[in-house]
Amino acid sequence: MLTRHSANPILQHTDCPFPATTVFNAGVARFQGRYVMVFRNDHGRWGDPKFDGTNLGLATSDDGIRWTVHPRPVLDEERARAGMRHLYPERFGPGFIGRIYDPRITVVEGRALLCFAVDTAHGICGVIAETEDFEHYTFLSLTSPDNRNMVLFPERIGGEFVRLERPFPVYMRANPEAFPIWLSRSADLRYWGRNAPLLGPDELPYVNNKIGPAAPPVRTRAGWLTPLHAVWKDETKRLHGWEGRGWFKTYYAGLALLDLDDPSRVIGLMRTPLLAPETAYEIEGFRGSVIFPCGLLLDEDSGEVRLYYGAADTSVALAIGHVDDLIAACEPLGQYIGK
Repeated sequence: MLTRHSANPILQHTDCPFPATTVFNAGVARFQGRYVMVFRNDHGRWGDPKFDGTNLGLATSDDGIRWTVHPRPVLDEERARAGMRHLYPERFGPGFIGRIYDPRITVVEGRALLCFAVDTAHGICGVIAETEDFEHYTFLSLTSPDNRNMVLFPERIGGEFVRLERPFPVYMRANPEAFPIWLSRSADLRYWGRNAPLLGPDELPYVNNKIGPAAPPVRTRAGWLTPLHAVWKDETKRLHGWEGRGWFKTYYAGLALLDLDDPSRVIGLMRTPLLAPETAYEIEGFRGSVIFPCGLLLDEDSGEVRLYYGAADTSVALAIGHVDDLIAACEPLGQYIGK
């Protein structure tokens, strides 16, 4: 259903005019007549999970394939700390924020919104920020810990903003790594509630570890086409990447179909991976055998779908298909699940 682009990887660390070691897990959108990508950049020591630093870089493109990286990162810990201080002014001391990473872009009502994860002194939180130029950001909200992999729907549903997220508390879990996907709603992008579980890892036959949101959902005639990331863990098989510490997880791209009027209802589910690690750039890298979908773009005139994804936690790649094939692959469910 998806064909990898011949130019893959379409973005690598060598494309950056600033220090970069791995560039991956990038949000991608069409905004004001061009393609925009905000990517995670870990820079410093290869092979060590504690890099010298992490920031967010910006790339733009006319065709979504050939990218120009802007001269310097657009967001780092210092700028995020300054921008978020107004949210909780008494809490944001010098050491409160560590890394910022894993951005996702959604355009809602002409507003470019960025979700990303931030390491804080109390745990991992999700942030929503707004931007007009992808150089300057207004920070709107910060979740409680621990929450990650947030994505926004590209329009209000029932008058509310809606997001998918992956909270991951471990206390009292039979499997402390079996993280599910949740859904929440907001009237103003600042205060979120009406939380509900959407989909668990036990509902996908190719998962034994965890699932989570990936790229923001896309509206189709049949429902919200929603990419997932899904993980299989096998400690009898060491995979390529991060060899010094061992790496036993395979990350797949998955796919679900959600009800247009009530996205807390799962109406279709792909029972096999949408995309599995096969090529050298997906298998060999900082963490091997990893595909992480982070941008899904639909051309409504042609039906072409572009899936941008992180490959082996090292680079950004692209796969192309047709929306009708992806919809058909989501097996209709006999009854709604996730509510």
